[in-house]
Amino acid sequence: MKTDEEILAELSKASHGLSYMSESDYPFEVIRWAGHTEVTPAFLCGLAGESPDCSIEKTNDDAFLSGGYQNLARLLKIHLSDLRVYKVGRINMPVYIVGKSPEGNWLGLSTRIVQT
Repeated sequence: MKTDEEILAELSKASHGLSYMSESDYPFEVIRWAGHTEVTPAFLCGLAGESPDCSIEKTNDDAFLSGGYQNLARLLKIHLSDLRVYKVGRINMPVYIVGKSPEGNWLGLSTRIVQT
């Protein structure tokens, strides 16, 4: 079983230099949220700097990470449970790909997508 630090290091290495392609390309960043964090709409909207009633789309990690991101998807699935992908807001949206680590924290990646 890997520690949070080891998982984050693997995700950082695997995502280094990668950008998520949409109408504009944005890099991936590793994220960690404390295990007691409740991933609620209000939390996600606040994190994204949006109003508390912003639009949130929960999507399938396989669909979001298809194409050239199979290595990232594999690492996320190997090391994290309860994997979730959230798109927050409209047009220029932060995306959070998170799951629970063996230590009980939320770990994963964030990026942005542009959809008009």
